[in-house]
Amino acid sequence: MWPWKWDAPYDTAIQRIADTGFRATELMAWNNDILVDYYTPETIDKLRGILAERDLTLSQFMLLVPQLSSGDAEIRKAAIAQYKRGVDVAVDLGAPNINTVTHYPFDITMPRITDRPHVQVFTVDVPSGLDWRQNWNEYIASLREIVDYADSKGKTFSLEPHPFRYGATTEALLRIIDAVDSPALRVNLDPSHLFPAGDIIHVAIHRLEGRVVHCHFSDNDGLTNVHWRPGKGKIDWEKALIALKETGFDGVISLELEDIPGVARGIAKVPGVYRGYVEATEEFVEEHRIGLAYLTELAHKVGMTVE
Repeated sequence: MWPWKWDAPYDTAIQRIADTGFRATELMAWNNDILVDYYTPETIDKLRGILAERDLTLSQFMLLVPQLSSGDAEIRKAAIAQYKRGVDVAVDLGAPNINTVTHYPFDITMPRITDRPHVQVFTVDVPSGLDWRQNWNEYIASLREIVDYADSKGKTFSLEPHPFRYGATTEALLRIIDAVDSPALRVNLDPSHLFPAGDIIHVAIHRLEGRVVHCHFSDNDGLTNVHWRPGKGKIDWEKALIALKETGFDGVISLELEDIPGVARGIAKVPGVYRGYVEATEEFVEEHRIGLAYLTELAHKVGMTVE
């Protein structure tokens, strides 16, 4: 949803996604204000009606609450409450899965990996005296609480890897999954986040067998987390689809093209990416049509069932 229309409302974007030929979409809440002010019972009913009218599945609900890894107990407590509120909204929307990007240790602001090719020294200032083991343990405890809450509502909760965060690589995701120890905790596979962190995508899929519940597909240069349409970068998509088939994946593959012409962006100016538009342009839509056709042809080639 977000590259189509970054900021609410999302009514028109849902219809454009359906018109482009997709069978599913996602919705998201960037902050607590959106959860409270936008996702009201009236808006939720309206969104469910539009999805049903256009025969679109809501594949997951995306939440962004960076403070879950804060070193401050009260801040973490507030973040947990926000996640639980997001789970409740997901239940009302009818989303089967709640997704979040993994978090930075101590909620430290890290440099954008898209800036890495443009600077001589790529670094971050980290305060001394931090108790890293304690932060890890507190993070896992916080995750466990929100995953258990999602499980109690009959939902799965997925983590999305991202460079420089807890869960940046396949190995790190597996470590988190083992530590949380809940069957409700899954993975939202994002190759454009794993690939520049050093993972080969089809190998990652095999290592994450049984844990991938949803996919964000975009291509990548291997150096940054740019999100191009599949076929424009260095990822081997045929082998990735074969790996998904062999590991029994039966979920939604969502195109997430954030660094292409015509993309929608939020109000804030973001360095290292397209400035974007309030709503995505037709050039952006055409990129999705090409990407959808490319992946569909590959899926049929490797013997996957496409619905």
